[in-house]
Amino acid sequence: MITIALSKGRIFEETLPLLAAAGIVPSEAPESTRKLIIGTNQPDVQLIIVRASDVPTYVQYGAADIGVAGKDVLIEHGGQGLYQPLDLEIAKCQLMVAVQNGFDYEGAVKQGARLRIATKYTEQAKEHFASKGVYVDLIKLYGSMELAPLVGLADAIVDLVSTGGTLKANNLVAVEHIRDISSRLVINQSALKLKHERLQPMLDAFNATVASRHA
Repeated sequence: MITIALSKGRIFEETLPLLAAAGIVPSEAPESTRKLIIGTNQPDVQLIIVRASDVPTYVQYGAADIGVAGKDVLIEHGGQGLYQPLDLEIAKCQLMVAVQNGFDYEGAVKQGARLRIATKYTEQAKEHFASKGVYVDLIKLYGSMELAPLVGLADAIVDLVSTGGTLKANNLVAVEHIRDISSRLVINQSALKLKHERLQPMLDAFNATVASRHA
């Protein structure tokens, strides 16, 4: 059995064409069922639906053979025990620093102020501000990041930005780009050896699909 770990929402939807290229069609959509294990038209392929941040862990420990995870998640996880052969170029967004409209971010940085940063991407935030020589106190949150500057919990946030609509709706503005984010294919290293014959055609199909976008 080949088990593929995916998260609901954008990653699942944008992975469907890649699965189709490999001849894999889920029997149900995650939004239409409460099942966490979903079969496919291939009797030896199943999908497990997990939180985006948990995908690398399921693959690392062999509960899933392969998975799709954002670069942001992989950096926070550390990538232990994972083979990351392919940028799937899906679920693209940017990791940004954002502040409440009117906050003088540049001025605060120049004056050497110690900033409070709310984020769930603590490793990437730590690395970014350290590289700039900016002193920060990191406050780890798991959701509703935009609220933190509005209620005085933080001076700024580090979060993923796609269209910028959520920032605008909450009177926030992006002030600094940290990195571009897209989703990667991750593979359990043992599975790659033990199930190579079954996995390789899938990997070839994914590769060909990604390459065709640049043709």
